[in-house]
Amino acid sequence: MILDTQRFFIELAYDGTAYHGWQVQPNAVTVQQELDRALSVFFRQPVETLGCGRTDAGVHATQFFAHADLAGISEERAVSAVSNINALLPYQIAVSRIFKVHENAHARFDATARSYEYHFHFRKDPFSLGRSWLYKGVLDIEAMNVAAAQLMQYTDFSSFSKSNTSTATNNCKITAASFRETENGLVFCITADRFLRNMVRAIVGTLVMVGRHEIGASELEEIIRSKNRSNAGQSVPACGLYLVRIVYPYVD
Repeated sequence: MILDTQRFFIELAYDGTAYHGWQVQPNAVTVQQELDRALSVFFRQPVETLGCGRTDAGVHATQFFAHADLAGISEERAVSAVSNINALLPYQIAVSRIFKVHENAHARFDATARSYEYHFHFRKDPFSLGRSWLYKGVLDIEAMNVAAAQLMQYTDFSSFSKSNTSTATNNCKITAASFRETENGLVFCITADRFLRNMVRAIVGTLVMVGRHEIGASELEEIIRSKNRSNAGQSVPACGLYLVRIVYPYVD
């Protein structure tokens, strides 16, 4: 008997400290591997998810979406499975909801906007270990915000992309980019229609150079126009990076 297959979105969050990123890899533990295992066990069928993107090792997500096709599973059973799925997952990964979508819905390609945050802290804090970058130095935050605003004037971000990727284009539309101060640090917030591999960490590393007065805003523009990764700053540590929001036209 052929069972009807329905597509579902899974919304989740995770602390990426112990994982080698989202995507399944040989000889490494990943978030996707753990999620697929839990779904497969509970629904008693092989389940392979497809995520809204791929986060690198050590990167976190407060909101992440994946889709999966489930055969012979009613909407009611899938929606009500959240607590059971969470019981099968490591404590660092938590599913918040499962919901039915149309058969062609795609967690990656249908997303219209994504937002990341990068967290700094300036004083030693045991509760920020692995979740924020301890930065020891002084930064000119006003200069960094002036430079960050310039990012919205460009679309080709080859200078901040990991080399040898399979992307067809390095064009992205950034709609927001700024720093805000916190009690013990700093948070960089950035939103775009898409991001390149390592893009946010490379941008932050370059803006830190502005904050140190190693380069100015005009030199940042030269780096962007060069389309050469070697001209940009070093990538900041993964521990401070969070995927925080994904927007879909059909998801509340």
